[in-house]
Amino acid sequence: MKGLILSGGKGSRLYPLTFTSAKQLIPVANKPILFRVIEAVKEAGINEIGIVVGVGSNARQIREAVGRGGRWDVEITFIEQAEPLGLAHAVKTAEDFLGDDPFVMFLGDNVIEGGISKLIGEFAHNEWNSQIVLTRIPNPQQYGVADLADDGTIRRLVEKPKVPPSDLALVGIYMFDKNIHKATHAIKPSWRGELEITDAIQWLIDNGYGVHPYVHRGWWIDTGQPGDMLEANDLVLEELDYTIEGYIDRDSQVGRRVKVERGAEVINSVIRGPAIIGENTRIINSYVGPFTAIYHNVTLENAEIEHSMVLEHSTIRDIEARIQDSLIGRNVTIERSPIKPKSLKFTLGDNSQLGIL
Repeated sequence: MKGLILSGGKGSRLYPLTFTSAKQLIPVANKPILFRVIEAVKEAGINEIGIVVGVGSNARQIREAVGRGGRWDVEITFIEQAEPLGLAHAVKTAEDFLGDDPFVMFLGDNVIEGGISKLIGEFAHNEWNSQIVLTRIPNPQQYGVADLADDGTIRRLVEKPKVPPSDLALVGIYMFDKNIHKATHAIKPSWRGELEITDAIQWLIDNGYGVHPYVHRGWWIDTGQPGDMLEANDLVLEELDYTIEGYIDRDSQVGRRVKVERGAEVINSVIRGPAIIGENTRIINSYVGPFTAIYHNVTLENAEIEHSMVLEHSTIRDIEARIQDSLIGRNVTIERSPIKPKSLKFTLGDNSQLGIL
């Protein structure tokens, strides 16, 4: 069985954070989302993985970050999708890589509780042609939605319906055998101009192929927006193995649900978990509150932060108010200016959001 990970989106809902970086490489609890997906596929016993990427700088970043897959002991093949023309189009683009092998398709910006090993095992030991993962959500109109019959079989699938037939959304994890290729060649583009994976699965159903719905009971997050990213960070922080590999001085107070990675220093500071402090990061005279992930090579000095994410090579210094519910990107500097008269001074990119109290 092979794995197919889709990582071609631009991440426009996360602008400005993703103007210069691929959304799949944003770290959740200090590990890039894409790396978590690769690990989930590997843990399910799959060693041959294709990653569908777009074109341009984001694709280049993903190729450089993932490499050939040696760190996970898997073989990575990159598959270029020139235009984002739908998930079924991505499958069609990857047809040479997939061949006649069954495969699991996983969206590269999704985080799911419990991994996919159980799902892969079920699919391998049954005669289904496809298995789709569903979960109940409050806003299904933003996703592909399944309408199930009383016996649990699928009546129909609808992509982003204005009036959803149920609250069961497709979560971005699919298992297929070779018959999916017949479907991707048979369907036509939707009103959005895309080859929809829901249409391809519906084609399988309509033509007598076995499609099994699996309703996932745990949590699942589509990390497409800043609030979703913070929620995913919260959930993953709760599952960490908390270890102290860095240095903590005797004047600091570090809770038991805190992970301090190697090379990090905590000086005269308070850290309350769940939280993670990245490699070579320095926390000085500061407070780090619960549900906070501070990535590698960050400096936090004379500042307070809670329920937030800070990416690498950023500096936060001498800030009087507590930073909260924030997603702070790479190479960011936030500090108090000594220049008088006292004022607020900003340089903000397009689509930025700033809250001041």
